[in-house]
Amino acid sequence: MERGHDIVLFGATGYTGALTAEYLATSAPRGLRWALAGRDRDRLEAVRAELAEIDPDRPVPELLLADAEDPGSLRALAASARVVVTTVGPYGPYGEPLVAACAAEGTDYVDLCGEPAFVDLVYARHHATAVRTGARLVHACGFDSVPHDLGVLFTVEQLPEGVPLSVEGFVRARGGVSGGTLRSAVGAFADTSGMRRAARERRLVEPPLRGRRVRVDHRVRPRTRLARGWAVPLPTLDPRVVVRSAAALERYGPDFSYGHYAAFRRLGGALGAVGGAAGVVAAAQVPALRSRLRNLVPAGAGPTEEQLANGWFTVHFTGAGGGRRVHTLVSGGEPGYGATSGMLAESALCLWEDDLPPTSGQVTTAVAMGDALIRRLPRAGVDFEVLRAVRD
Repeated sequence: MERGHDIVLFGATGYTGALTAEYLATSAPRGLRWALAGRDRDRLEAVRAELAEIDPDRPVPELLLADAEDPGSLRALAASARVVVTTVGPYGPYGEPLVAACAAEGTDYVDLCGEPAFVDLVYARHHATAVRTGARLVHACGFDSVPHDLGVLFTVEQLPEGVPLSVEGFVRARGGVSGGTLRSAVGAFADTSGMRRAARERRLVEPPLRGRRVRVDHRVRPRTRLARGWAVPLPTLDPRVVVRSAAALERYGPDFSYGHYAAFRRLGGALGAVGGAAGVVAAAQVPALRSRLRNLVPAGAGPTEEQLANGWFTVHFTGAGGGRRVHTLVSGGEPGYGATSGMLAESALCLWEDDLPPTSGQVTTAVAMGDALIRRLPRAGVDFEVLRAVRD
């Protein structure tokens, strides 16, 4: 179906949205027909003016008015685009109407969501509609969870086919935090019962996997040579995304497991991270403390330019199966915003431009885009390498 825009970016006036708009303005094909969307025309005009100064020879994006609380405006936005990109969060309270609009209109959708409850509710409520209309709903297209989902796919592709496989990932990173990310995280920590309800709602409609087995490996790995220090399990959305990719793709073998860890050079750092995370979760249960946590970083604020320049991440993967072992690496710049804005933009461009396998409904980056997105990501400074491959 012909649409007026190839890509529409919703939330372009926010911190991550502005970085994503800048990436598209400097890196997208010149023939891209794209638009910035939001509820404040003056702020959109200001973002567009800044983009025009970057490269005056490039055509500037159009502007669309839409509000996360106005379903009619979101339906019109979705109908005008082939791909909608949204950075408007937290996704739990604000994101569902846009997903519903994209599912109904057959419009591809990408976001930065790291909220497990939101992802599960979208599957339960909108996956079937998106399958019927052909829309691809792809969540977690930033640091959550592109390096991990595609890093595991890349590792699996170095191993034999048709045999049981196991992969472990060890994450190390340095970066800042924005007000939007902080609010999303605190909201998720505060609503653990909501996460359980959403997971149950998904299980009621999601077909069980038959004839194969995939699972998250929850074993504790306190000391590991690969991480060059100490490792702590990371109970984030990332391992859930990985095993959903494994369930959908037979390339992961008849029996697949994945362990996901944060890596630290020193034991003190690992213990401090565990204690700090436990403290934040506990504080999020108390309304007064929860409010203080949310306001530690102002809305719309984020890392400084210096923090963006000096940030980095590495994810080391070890994979084994069929008598073969591999060690791979995914690495990039500042994870939460610098690299993330590039990953998000390249995900949207991949859905718009590349020849991809036919998929629809709620799908992961590995299922929807796979190797095509892996080939794109070096443009965003995200690299995939095989460091070592040996036979047992």
